[in-house]
Amino acid sequence: MDDRKPEIIDTRLIAKSRLFGIEEMHLRFSNGVERTYERLRTPPIAGVMCVPMLDRDTVVLIREYGAGVEDYQLTLPKGAVEHGEDWREAANRELKEEAGYGAGKLTLLKRMTLSPGYMGHHIRVILAEDLYEERLPGDEPEPLEVIPWKLSDLDRLLDRDDLTEARVIAALLMTQRLLDNR
Repeated sequence: MDDRKPEIIDTRLIAKSRLFGIEEMHLRFSNGVERTYERLRTPPIAGVMCVPMLDRDTVVLIREYGAGVEDYQLTLPKGAVEHGEDWREAANRELKEEAGYGAGKLTLLKRMTLSPGYMGHHIRVILAEDLYEERLPGDEPEPLEVIPWKLSDLDRLLDRDDLTEARVIAALLMTQRLLDNR
């Protein structure tokens, strides 16, 4: 198999909203085949998602409205890395804004993508430990409910209809595996 990346012949913006742009990409593969793809134009903003642990078995979840699924979801604190921040600062800020905790210890678990066939966005999954109470004002339109959950009861959490985000599920499973191997 040839590992050479396709040549990008041309890109152009074909649609734009306040939040998203759709870009058309004309590619030529190493075997000479040309194709046109569409992708969401990715802003140069990375994201962070925290897995905050109150203790070795208790993760802090939040409940917030997901406009994409038109319902409330259990999720993990997450958000964009602001200009000039590194991932550690962003993770601690998002954790304080959304869950009311800061972390004394932050460990990068994995850099993840979402739908890489048409999106370039990536997010860093961060284990947050040695938590302490501290709240910063956030940009959420309503207060977020904070829900502690035992990882030892992860199967019941995964069975819930209000926990559907694949990145959150993956982050919880990675955290459980890491903590079980300590």
